Amino acid sequence: MRLSLRFVLPLLVVLGLLAYMVVPLVDRLTLRWSVRDLDIRAQLITKAIEEPLHDELGGTATDSARARARLLAQFNRISEDERLYAIGYCESTTATMLATRAMPQQLVCRDLPKFLDEESRILRLDGGSLHVAVRALDSGGSLVLLHDMSFAERRSAETKQYIFYFFVGLAFLISLITVVVAQLSWRGWMHGLRALMRGEGLVREPGLTGQTIGDMKVPLPLPELRPIARDLQRLIQDLEAEHRTRDEAQLSWGPDALRAILHGELRGEDVIVVSNREPYIHVNKDDRIVVQRPASGLVTALEPIMRACSGTWIAHGGGSADRETVDAHDHVAVPPEKPAYRIRRVWLTPEQEAGYYYGFSNEGLWPLCHIAHVRPVFRSSDWQHYVDVNRIFADAVIQEAKTPDPIVLVQDYHLALVPRMIRDALPDATVITFWHIPWPNPEYFAICPWREQIVDGMLGSSILGFHTQSHCNNFVDTVDRFLEARVDRESFEVTSGGKPTAVRRYPISIDWPPDAEAMAKPAAECRREVREQNGLPPEQLLGIGVDRLDYTKGIVERFNAVERLFELQPEWVGRFTFIQIAAPTRSSIDEYHAHEVAVRATAARINERFGRPGAPAILLKVEHHGPVQVYEHYRAAELCFVSSLHDGMNLVAKEFVAAREDEMGVLLLSQFTGAARELPEALIINPYDADQCAAALHMALSMPLQEQRDRMRLMRSLVSEFNVYRWAGRMLLDAATMRRRARLIGSPTI
Repeated sequence: MRLSLRFVLPLLVVLGLLAYMVVPLVDRLTLRWSVRDLDIRAQLITKAIEEPLHDELGGTATDSARARARLLAQFNRISEDERLYAIGYCESTTATMLATRAMPQQLVCRDLPKFLDEESRILRLDGGSLHVAVRALDSGGSLVLLHDMSFAERRSAETKQYIFYFFVGLAFLISLITVVVAQLSWRGWMHGLRALMRGEGLVREPGLTGQTIGDMKVPLPLPELRPIARDLQRLIQDLEAEHRTRDEAQLSWGPDALRAILHGELRGEDVIVVSNREPYIHVNKDDRIVVQRPASGLVTALEPIMRACSGTWIAHGGGSADRETVDAHDHVAVPPEKPAYRIRRVWLTPEQEAGYYYGFSNEGLWPLCHIAHVRPVFRSSDWQHYVDVNRIFADAVIQEAKTPDPIVLVQDYHLALVPRMIRDALPDATVITFWHIPWPNPEYFAICPWREQIVDGMLGSSILGFHTQSHCNNFVDTVDRFLEARVDRESFEVTSGGKPTAVRRYPISIDWPPDAEAMAKPAAECRREVREQNGLPPEQLLGIGVDRLDYTKGIVERFNAVERLFELQPEWVGRFTFIQIAAPTRSSIDEYHAHEVAVRATAARINERFGRPGAPAILLKVEHHGPVQVYEHYRAAELCFVSSLHDGMNLVAKEFVAAREDEMGVLLLSQFTGAARELPEALIINPYDADQCAAALHMALSMPLQEQRDRMRLMRSLVSEFNVYRWAGRMLLDAATMRRRARLIGSPTI
């Protein structure tokens, strides 16, 4: 115990001194963050009321008293905000302040200059502290906003309390560990472990030969202890392999890291990918067969895996020349220039494609999961086609499996029933299902007439992945509501039919670094060429939006925000043009056709109001653009606007960040995207709030270059680190761990 105290007492003294130094620092940082938040809030309030204020005070002298009365009433309504304490207006430093009742009497117009200094923005009164923000208006005069700082004081007190409890807990934990370590003899502990592995201390049979574990020669234990020794040996080897592969992968997440995982963790494993979309499409063009690669994040994410493991990709063959290029078993080797794996194509009738893809998947599940204010349509005939097509894909997996325990990666909402079908036929298979779109809450998902079958089909997976933790939570809640299954919320595992399903968050990303061809042109050249191609002046400011023409992307809301910007900030009219690249999609579905009509009509109306000769307000391009063209627009624009009404991740946001190697540009990002949780340095907006979006557009167009660089550097660092290879690698590592555990538990007794 004396030895323990020699370690514990100095440790407690050091932790106490550390806590004593940390508390004031945290207090200052908390205050600084609070002041910065209030400065930003004051700036937004000023921008919102500057134009109405100018209109009220712009009348004749006879209307002055009446205008001031209306202005004071408006100030009183604004100051009802929980944190806004008082608001006032000074025409000059010699004028009398027009202010709400709560304005302190000692705060007068002539004292305002002293509050312009960053260090002097806090006004301390007997009742507490107030944050004073003085904002000069373009129309003359100054706006004075006082915010109650009591919330910052409460935040500071809570932070001190948390720090105190943290250091108390830390001191207790470290002290406990120190005491335990001090009381144990390292040499004795190692001797005891070796004795356990050799079976010493128990009755041993004479004449047993030895075996090697690692570099150590040890005799075999008694027969009843041999399973324990074998399990320990396997566990040690697996841990060494896992740590070695993780260390290699963490150096740089890229194709080489994926190959290291596959060769180190999943050597010789049978890997099969199943998706509706195929990575290579063969089409007839000008009397010859042309190979096309779809612009798909799913393809980008999974193709490196297939190249590394030489597996099989099962997909719907929808190209006009797909049947001409397969062999007798519906296989085709890809990539064409250097085959590394093969595609197994499945064939659907037009009725099956209409019911399974356009019907149940995209008129039913798509609007249901996106909660995009479009009524989901569910038909029993579509459901039957969905079941039949899922069975076709599952049968293809069973036929292509070379072993009884393949690794199968099932992709997206088109194939929700496939995991259970595979599990029933191949109970030892490791099925990884990734759901690329949001998962709604149980109340909304209850709309689906076949909700239990959908959820049960997905629970055939060994691992079920979503973009965000909220989607994982929603899925687990849905299982809990509609199925008889055991839900472990601590480990996020669901057990149904005796088999566990791990529900995990795997935020998808993009390739890093971006394709060299897309980044070949310098940003300055992209800026010049895009403006020339669209007949715009060289100094014209540009915004860019890149989406499929889908009602979930908020394109109409985006255009309304641009219109509101011109209404609130008319100085941008003729100086700013928003370019919208909108790829046509699913035009045979009525809702998509109606949405295209609405988008075109909205753009035409806004251009009629605010377009100028040679400088339209909105340039709408309803046509397909290749990756090189899209990246050229990313690099030419001052801002990128992502206004999805609901999205799983939205890779456009990450593509814009990856494209800006010049560290310029501003990203406006909907709070309803998964990307908003990873890129907080973007300007996060509510796409339904046109005024807020307009304010964010104005802020983006006015943002200083240094702030743009600071924000972009942070976002680029995250996208480069958490790229698509890391997304795929994490799923494969988890699958490898799951397979090791299953083999360890199911290993035969020696």
